[in-house]
Order: sequence, then structure tokens, then C-alpha cells
Amino acid sequence: MEQDTIATLALIAIIAVLSPVLADLLRRFRIPGVVIEIVLGIIIGPQVLALATPDDIVTGLSELGLAFLMFLAGYEIELSEIKGKPLNRAAAGWGLSLVVAFTFAFVLIEVGEGLSTLMIGLALTTTALGTLLPIVRDAGILETRFGGYIMGIGTVGEFGPIVAIAVLLSGDAPIHTLILLAVFIGIAVLAAVLMLRARPPRWLELLRKNLHSSAQLPIRVSVLLIIALVWVAADLGLDVLLGAFAAGMILRMAAGGPDRETVRIKLEAIGFGFLIPIFFIVSGMKFDIDALLSDRSELIRVPMFLLAFLVVRGLPVLALYRDDLPGIQRNALALMAGTQLPLVVVITTIGLDTGQMLPSNAAALVGAAMLSVLLYPSIGLGLLKRAGVLPEPGATEGPTVAAAPDGA
Repeated sequence: MEQDTIATLALIAIIAVLSPVLADLLRRFRIPGVVIEIVLGIIIGPQVLALATPDDIVTGLSELGLAFLMFLAGYEIELSEIKGKPLNRAAAGWGLSLVVAFTFAFVLIEVGEGLSTLMIGLALTTTALGTLLPIVRDAGILETRFGGYIMGIGTVGEFGPIVAIAVLLSGDAPIHTLILLAVFIGIAVLAAVLMLRARPPRWLELLRKNLHSSAQLPIRVSVLLIIALVWVAADLGLDVLLGAFAAGMILRMAAGGPDRETVRIKLEAIGFGFLIPIFFIVSGMKFDIDALLSDRSELIRVPMFLLAFLVVRGLPVLALYRDDLPGIQRNALALMAGTQLPLVVVITTIGLDTGQMLPSNAAALVGAAMLSVLLYPSIGLGLLKRAGVLPEPGATEGPTVAAAPDGA
């Protein structure tokens, strides 16, 4: 391994340790750790201090971190808990978001400030479920009805754009891509059926026996499933995030019994403890500050896109959840729905690689997405706390978020 690679990984490791410490020291400002990771990544990156460079090895680990982020997002989805109203509301909201987003993007392009309605519009319709999960879980509201609505919105806000990326941004003919997508879904369903039904007692006993041994067999099987579905998606010409997301959902359905929580904790340790911080830090290192600062007038794009996130994803929430949540909780849900980042990075990267997005728009979208992670969940949690529906740290009683009956 090259000396520069080792130095970069060492700096990334230092930032990964510093970020949660700084987040705790700055907890009164509710700054998520991922934002600190991105900002520190920018500082050590080529365009500021130039202390670290994302070479092939570091970039590979970063891409694996993004895959693990999508995997854990898929793993957290309990379809039995979000089916029905949460999922239906979320799907309807994403449909409205598409209309608003493409209208905004069309206007932007008509005035000569963009290149592709599809690229900009699709970037505005995402919701950062993987980024929101640790924030919502740490706040103690993941298991509430409010948390169920967040899961529904986040699921559709990630799965919908991921499928759209696979179909529309792959570079192949849409019909051909749809056929490949159907093939992938068939493979994923077959994998789910095999994992759900192929449970001979001897195999289950082997998994349980090696869960706490050096073999860590259930974790190795989980990693194999991630890599296998990512490989299948890539081999079919689909976006690898689709494979990672599907792997998480399949493993969630297959995992059961008393060891499910232990498996989840171990997988999160690999993801949040190792790979995912690399993705966010490297995203900061790759952030194109020069494109954003080349003309000071370009900076106005950052607050413009930040507001667009909230309008595109938040307004449908305010309209569709009037009979489901009290006003203050609905406002908090709208703010969290407008939180974006990982898929914005993916879409802008594709846009730059294919020449369908202006560098200034790509940088502004990523900058606005970072601000959305910094601002929207914090403001949303602040609203819940002010309303007295956020559990106090260390409280033994369950949270009361969204405890009001339907129609409240």
C-alpha cells in the first residue's frame, strides 16, 4: 500500500473518531456527526489543506461505505410496520414531489441555469433515510407512529430514486433497462424465498453457534449477500445501490429469532463504525469548492436548492398528513422529508460524468444537501422537543410522538 494511501486513511480514521466527540461537545447546536465528517473531509481535501487525496483504494472503500449505508437503510425497513397508510401516503407524496421537482427543474433550464430536467428534478425528490436513521434512532422516536411515517417517506424517497437512476440514468434504452430490472427483481425475490424457506435446523444451529465465535458466520453470510446483489446489479448494468438496498430488505425478512438484534448491532458496527464514515469524509474531500466559489453569484444556488428540497419534499407532507399528525409534528415530518445527501451525491456524480449537469449546480446541490442534514433534522427535533413530545435522554417511558389518534 502506498504511503499516501496510508496517510489518507490515517486522517480519515482521526476524523471518524473526532466527529462524534465534536458532535457531543456541540450537542446544543444539534450538529449531526455526518455533517462534521463532511466538513472535516473538505478541510483535509485537495481544495483546502491538500493533506489527503482519495486514490483508488480510498475511493473503493468509500463506495463500499455507500453500499453499506444503502444496505442498512434497506435492513431497517419493516414492511409489516409501514404497509398501508404510511407507505401509501409516502408513495402519493413522492408522486407529488416528482411533479413539483420537474416543474422547478424545467424553469431552471428554460432560464439557462441547467442542462437536464431529469438530473436536477430527480435529485430534488430524494430523502436521506440512511442519514436520518441514526438521528431518529438516537432521539428515541424510531419506534413511534411518527417514526413509522419517517420510515415510509424515507423508503419511497430512496427506493423510488434508486429505481429511477437504474432505469433512466444507466445509459441504456429504458425498455432494455426495465427488462434487466425485472430480471434483477426476480433474482432478489428468489434469494429472499431461499433465505426464508431454506432453514434446516442444522444450518440454523451452525449460524447460531458461530455468531459469537471468531467465524462470525451470520455476518459473513450478510456481507456475501450484499456483495452478491451489488455484483448482480452492476453486471446487469443497474445502479449498485439497488443491489445494496435490496440486500438489506431481504436480510431483514430472513433474519429472525432472538439473534436478530445481535446481528443488527454487528452489521451496524461494520457500517457506522468503519465503512460509512469513510463515504461521508471522502464525499467532503471530493466536494468541488472551486466550482461553487468561481463566481460569487453562484452561491445563491445553495440556499435556492436548500429551499427547493423543503418545497419539493415538504409540501406534499403538509398536504397529505393533515388528518394523521398534529400541526407541529407535521411540520417536523416535512423538515425531515426534505433532508437529503447520499443520493444527491450519486446523481450529481452521474450528471458530471455524463456532461448533463453544470459543475456549479452539482456543487450547489451537494452543498445544499449537507446543509439540509445540518438544519432540517435539528429544527424538526427542536419542534418536537418544544411541543413536549420528544423523550428526554435516559427516560424510561416510551416516547409520546404521534400518540394522538388518527385525525388529531
